Amino acid sequence: MKKYVDVIVPLPVAGQFTYSVPESLAEKVQWGSRVIVPFGAKRYYTGIVIQTDSTPSANYEIKEVTEVLDNHPILLKHQYEFWKWMAGYYLCTTGDVYNAAIPSGLKLESETRVEGNPEFEASGPLPEKEQKVLDLLANKSLNISQLEKAAQTRNLMPVIRSLLEKDAIRIKEELKLNYKPRTETRVRLTEKMRNERNIHLQLDMLKRATRQREVLLKYLELSEWEEGCEPKEVSREKLAEASGASSGILNELTAKGILETYEHETGRLDLEAKETSPVNALSPIQQAAFDSILRSFGQKDVCLLHGVTSSGKTEIYIHLIQKALQAGKQVLYLLPEIALTAQITERLRRVFGSRLGVYHSKFPDAERVEIWQKQLSDTPYEVILGVRSSIFLPFKRLGLVIIDEEHETSYKQQDPAPRYHARNAGIMLASMFAAKTLLGTATPSIETYYNAEQGKYGLAELTERHRQIRLPHIELVDIKELARKKRMTAQFSPFLLQKIKEALDNKEQVILFQNRRGFAPMIECRTCGWVPKCKNCDVSLTYHKRLNQLTCHYCGYTYQVPEACPACGGTELTNRGFGTEKIEDDIRLLFPDARVARMDLDTTRTRTAYEKIIADFEDGKTDILIGTQMVSKGLDFDKVSVVGILNADSMLNYPDFRSYERAFQLMAQVAGRAGRRDKQGLVVLQTKSPDLPLIRQVLDNNYRQMYEDQLAERHLFRYPPFYRLIYVYLKHRKEDVLEQAASQTAVYLRNGLKERVLGPDKPPVARIQTLFIRKIVIKIEQQASMSKVKKYLTEVQQAITADERFRTVNFYYDADPM
Repeated sequence: MKKYVDVIVPLPVAGQFTYSVPESLAEKVQWGSRVIVPFGAKRYYTGIVIQTDSTPSANYEIKEVTEVLDNHPILLKHQYEFWKWMAGYYLCTTGDVYNAAIPSGLKLESETRVEGNPEFEASGPLPEKEQKVLDLLANKSLNISQLEKAAQTRNLMPVIRSLLEKDAIRIKEELKLNYKPRTETRVRLTEKMRNERNIHLQLDMLKRATRQREVLLKYLELSEWEEGCEPKEVSREKLAEASGASSGILNELTAKGILETYEHETGRLDLEAKETSPVNALSPIQQAAFDSILRSFGQKDVCLLHGVTSSGKTEIYIHLIQKALQAGKQVLYLLPEIALTAQITERLRRVFGSRLGVYHSKFPDAERVEIWQKQLSDTPYEVILGVRSSIFLPFKRLGLVIIDEEHETSYKQQDPAPRYHARNAGIMLASMFAAKTLLGTATPSIETYYNAEQGKYGLAELTERHRQIRLPHIELVDIKELARKKRMTAQFSPFLLQKIKEALDNKEQVILFQNRRGFAPMIECRTCGWVPKCKNCDVSLTYHKRLNQLTCHYCGYTYQVPEACPACGGTELTNRGFGTEKIEDDIRLLFPDARVARMDLDTTRTRTAYEKIIADFEDGKTDILIGTQMVSKGLDFDKVSVVGILNADSMLNYPDFRSYERAFQLMAQVAGRAGRRDKQGLVVLQTKSPDLPLIRQVLDNNYRQMYEDQLAERHLFRYPPFYRLIYVYLKHRKEDVLEQAASQTAVYLRNGLKERVLGPDKPPVARIQTLFIRKIVIKIEQQASMSKVKKYLTEVQQAITADERFRTVNFYYDADPM
């Protein structure tokens, strides 16, 4: 009897697809295993089996599974339930979730390769580009990107199409393997040599070949060979190094049948047992908070730990992890930023050793594949420390989820789908295991604090810093008045410069915070006001001095800095505003002897770059650290005595209902980096708006007042936590098509959701990567049935995308946007 399976593919397509299984593979196919399946005209993808006894409907041609890749499932059943919840909640497809969840190395895909037709004969001279492509394909096949690179031409598709029509080339699909296990060449005695008599005979025979004899003796020593016992593994590299032998001598021993080589899979993970230390005792205040969390977990599944900066929240987390491990459970510890994992990894590794695994996007994909496979094994990591993508890892006995700095916007995935929030998804994942979730922060998001106030979550508080370190003193500086009196030096007030100098004289460290990277947000022609704009996006280009170029931070487009204004020919091009690169330049001029580092997106492209910047600052090799919001996220430095917030106003001027909440969180978190054991830290807050209530709340560290002000405002204007938000985005290259699609979408939405729908409007940046954008806002009251709302939204999306006019419109929803 023919066997059929249902499969999901890593594509943004709804539903699952039925395939038949050839008899030769029927025994191998199982739920959760990967299979290679044809999809579309000629492409092949890695599908995952989610039903093994499917009954096909007869209205379409059923294709056949090409290959089964696994002897055991790589997806667990509760994981798939989580994927389905995520697809439903965040209004995307399970294919979207699959694509985001599984490391690339576990997804084989076919790639289109082009090869010449050896039987082709041209009837006349070919156009130059076509001839060039044929010459490049002589006796080899290339994929499209390789061909474009070799031809030094972008978009070769018209040339390829023309050559296909002439039957000069052929197209074929080839499966591309992204992951290869790491192996090591090892050496052992051949079968005939594995007894003592033969070894002695061989040693006698090698008396004249002294180098070969020495290598054999060195092998016996390294492997601790003894007849009847299992020898130690010896790598070819280690044997060559220990014996000083060339590869030729090793090859001769192999040719004589004395030694043989074999490949051994070593893996990329560091699995060596590590020395561990006992957990530190909690202070009385920490112990009280710990006990409060445990009491809360007795009644509620989620608890908020609201503790001031440097109150020792991490120590409480370590005790909770220890308790979960003693109960035989696994722990997921989420952080918002890769920079933080570098610091906290060492603290956790000291206590949990090799039971700890770290997982984030700066790891090579092959390493992430091996962590995934280890989590499916019988000896998984018991503690996973990672950023938002860690929620997708396979857990078998999850008991605790810790979400540190829960207020951070980095937990929200923006593009592509699923546009999930790791905090909310983490709470749902924990509930599927009947596990507990701890949210920790000094500045809770308003929604989280509201849930704690309403009794939905438990609440534990830490109101004092660890070891009685005092909260930093915040000094307010009115830079508008100083600028008017011409007393500013670049972006620095005289007071801040004096305090930086004092800190450096005392061998203390300084952090300077500016929430904008680059040298200057824009350049402008003094004569006519011309500002260079991105050709793909509706934004001005940011000037990066080191590269001497203008860059778009949305699409990456770059433009050389012109010597004269292209609009009027004027040569007076001036910088407007300042970013972290400009601050670094100015600081180096003002404090030439200081060791300065910058931490922003431009300087932390790799995992090692993060780790080096932080390690150097921790070890006192850097005096002044300049950074964007990366420096605000829970980093812990002992020697920082001064923190400078250079322009508080830049955080307040966003057209977003969360801008005041975010500004408070950022300033409070940055301020929290200041302070030493024997001395109160100083924060210099520079602003042009010293009379704003929010600035006063930051000075007083008055989270409660900020929360109540914002709550009243949100209630009035129907925003979270009183209403749920869903944004509808439509994108298209043609603005007129987009306008029609957006208007039609708004009509459909208002038919079902009435006055809950606002827009369509242009967002602040109305074109990105050549696509025009329109946004519609939907506000849903908390008591409304979200399942009915989402069902209706799915119907609207299907109606719009089914319309012939709007087939090419990119349409998506963003639930709980940030």
